[in-house]
Amino acid sequence: MARITLEDLDRLGDEEEEGEEEGGEDEEDEEERGRLFAHWEAVASTHRVNLPRDMAGPIVQMNRHRQTREAVPHVALSQHGKPPVSAGPVSPLPADVPLSCGLFQCEEAAYEERQYPAGKWACVTKGEPLYEQSISLSFMKLMRYICKENSVGCYLGMTVPVLNEIHLTKEGTELEREVLTAYYIPGEFQQNPPAPMDPEIHITERAPLRVITRVFYGVTTEETILREISLFWELLGSTDTVLQETYIVAVYENPSIPQRRNEIWFIRRAE
Repeated sequence: MARITLEDLDRLGDEEEEGEEEGGEDEEDEEERGRLFAHWEAVASTHRVNLPRDMAGPIVQMNRHRQTREAVPHVALSQHGKPPVSAGPVSPLPADVPLSCGLFQCEEAAYEERQYPAGKWACVTKGEPLYEQSISLSFMKLMRYICKENSVGCYLGMTVPVLNEIHLTKEGTELEREVLTAYYIPGEFQQNPPAPMDPEIHITERAPLRVITRVFYGVTTEETILREISLFWELLGSTDTVLQETYIVAVYENPSIPQRRNEIWFIRRAE
């Protein structure tokens, strides 16, 4: 399959807009649309998910607006740079968190503490056999909602990050199957969010959230998430100020980007 370049995607967005103005698409538009769908279909297959044909429209529309993404509002409370290099062990992990990587990877890390205000989010919960299946299926539903399947019938706008709330099993060695995927309703619609057509999407008022965040890059699977949680515990050391069973994976870029930017969020306990 031919690799799609940024220039291809830019041209696709322009051609889609021209096609709408002329009341239809020509053969070249259809070819580009097909190439884009095939690209995403290949990405979905790596997550062991089938991409329905009705996702072609939302994919094109999301691509067209990819440069205009609204950040979820927050306040940065503190930032922490690289920790000093140490040849010895760090503070032990909590008993229910598996140690899956060495300290040398943590030495490159930095983390930040943030406060997120209360706000309205569109949420979907899935419990598929694999983490990546759950988040893929949930986000496809949210894409349809964002693009048109809502009570105002228009594109709402993309916000980042998209949050995936996860829970560890009691042993701390695996993820619970159910994953909640949440999309922040853009500021324009916060007071009166458009109703979703899909009954599995719920508009929820989420409470203020204080988190400690750490950036990581690449794919997000159960294995990589458990590794990032373990690395972050190594970096922070033993503490009871954050939850040890619930975490958030924040995603900033679409899954077609191999080295996409993500964050692992540790949630501060309520004071």
